[in-house]
Amino acid sequence: MKSKYRISAILCSVMLVMIAGAVFALSRVALYRPEARLEDILYIPSAKVLKRMSLGYNGLVADIYWTRAVQYFGWRHKHRATDYHLLYPLLDITTQLDPNLLVAYRFGGTFLAQQPPDGAGQPDKAAELLERGIKANPNEWKLYYDLGFLESMERQDYAAAASAFQKGSQLPNAHPFLKIMAAQMAQHGGDLATARMLWQTTYASTEDPALKMNAEMHLKALEVDETVPKLEELVREFKEKTGKEPTTFFPLVQGGYLRHIPLDPLGHPYKLLPDGQVEVQDPEAWSFIRQGRPPKNTESPAKP
Repeated sequence: MKSKYRISAILCSVMLVMIAGAVFALSRVALYRPEARLEDILYIPSAKVLKRMSLGYNGLVADIYWTRAVQYFGWRHKHRATDYHLLYPLLDITTQLDPNLLVAYRFGGTFLAQQPPDGAGQPDKAAELLERGIKANPNEWKLYYDLGFLESMERQDYAAAASAFQKGSQLPNAHPFLKIMAAQMAQHGGDLATARMLWQTTYASTEDPALKMNAEMHLKALEVDETVPKLEELVREFKEKTGKEPTTFFPLVQGGYLRHIPLDPLGHPYKLLPDGQVEVQDPEAWSFIRQGRPPKNTESPAKP
């Protein structure tokens, strides 16, 4: 009998050493080769197999896969990649290993849904991940918020967004803002003011640096989308009243239409084109803006 116990102990020790070695190797690759392909570092792409091999250390392995998911996304986002097809498998394995890792659902809900190069362009996968997160963590109001956000901003399904916000608002610890958002979706889903409220809440409700930065860039993009049409309207008004076509914003400042040369949220002056259109100085520096971009395959020289 003692022999059997001794053999079992030896086998368990060997297994633990193997797992520790695999985890260490994976972490080293993730550290030194963040751009590596998943096939290079994902030695065991099955959560079920990993659970059996981890001998109860699911959380440790989940942390490794979560780190890899962040690095995988970060490297591709930095290089403006258009292919993120491995992001969902990494997040899927992570959340199967640790169903309570909330940041993985929130991160996934945001970056899976956004269109390339700012995300994977997989809103259905994002919704699937968030719904699974809600099932595993039914009392986490932030997941209901994220699902409502996804339905509104990425799917434009404002009824589904209102439903998600409403369900989340019924949780004992839910932020009161969810009730407001549920009503807002039912009445004004899709307008700039509602989008701003969503991104402001996202910014305030997360501690994750990537999510916070993403929300900040969306808020700045919304400011551009709101400012550009107003500037173009002022240019039209100036032309109608003076009969002159301004080539810069200086005549509008001198005429009292503007207090100063308008700057975008990054601190750069907007460009005024000969046809009265307004653009940002450096479109490549911007993600998410819908206004202020030059037409494709054209050049738009102008003075600030």
